[in-house]
Formats: sequence, C-alpha cells, structure tokens
Amino acid sequence: MRVTFSATEQLQLRQSEPLPSLQHYLRQPQRLVQAIADPKLMEVLPGDQFRLKMRPLNFLDIYHFQPTVVLKVWANATGTVFLESESCEIRGIDYINHRFSLQLKGRLAPYCQDGHTLLQGKADLQVGVDLPQALWLTPKPLLEMAANGLLRGVLARIKQRLQGQLLADYQQWLAQQNDNLVTQASPTAEALEAI
Repeated sequence: MRVTFSATEQLQLRQSEPLPSLQHYLRQPQRLVQAIADPKLMEVLPGDQFRLKMRPLNFLDIYHFQPTVVLKVWANATGTVFLESESCEIRGIDYINHRFSLQLKGRLAPYCQDGHTLLQGKADLQVGVDLPQALWLTPKPLLEMAANGLLRGVLARIKQRLQGQLLADYQQWLAQQNDNLVTQASPTAEALEAI
C-alpha cells in the first residue's frame, strides 16, 4: 500500500541591516546549509550539493530509521537561496529504503518592506512510501497524523535552527566584513612612519 505524507513550513525574519549586505551574505549558500545542519552530520559534495544525515527518527514507536538526503543548494544574484532534494537513503530499514521517496523544496529570499529588511522562506516536504504489511491494518488517519506530525517536526527543527544559527552566523559575518573594511581603510605602521 503506497501512502504520501506532506508538510509545509514558512518563515519570516526581520533584520535591521541593509538589504544589499544580506543579499551578499546569502549568495554563499553553504552558510545556509551549515546553519540548518549539524556540521558532524554534513558532507560537502561537488556541484552545490550537500549530503545531510538527519537525526534518527521514530515512527509509531515501531520503526527507527535515519534518512540521509542529498540537497542541491544555490543562490541567485538577488541573494534568494533555493534548495531541492536530489536523492534520499533510509538507513536502518532496508524494506523502506527501496520503497521510499522524499521531495524537499525550499526558498529563502531577502526583500525590503517599509524600510525594513526581511527574510521570507518556505519549505515543502513530501514523502511517499510503500507501507510494510505490518502497518496495512493501521487506520489511515492514525498513519497520516503520525507521519505528518513527524514531517512537521523535521521542518520545525530546520526553522528553529535557521532562526538562531543563520542570524548568529550573519551577525558574525557582518562583523568580519566591517573588520576587513577598517583594516583596509586604516594606514599601516610603515605608512605612518613614512609621514
């Protein structure tokens, strides 16, 4: 029996920094991936791709598994970041691994509204799976509630990390940019001695 589950999460963050600096920051999509994933569970691949091991998940207290997803992450000239799943592997349950599909699409875009810089994002996650026979008699509403709740939980954790980690990394990046500008603008000791 094939079933499909889905979840959507939206995000809106307000920033005090000017739009161009946020756009410049977001043109480095690896920073977004580092913000949403534990660095120990992430592997950088060629071609703007990243392999992410999710934390182990539990479905109905029966199945314990660990999805590994390959994401393609890229940014356009305005700093809008896109992410899309390329492939997925389920570790822990071979039966499901061969009968499982995952589609993740996300977008995070900076824009200006009423003089304020905003980050607006949306992620859609859809999973299709052929259920093992052991679950065929489980009422469909119970399966949907458990699976959709699991997917919403995954997206909520990503959103939570974005709200904390991405903004913290952005502030650190801004400080480094400002330090670089100060270093470039201030005269060196040798230049002062020459005066």
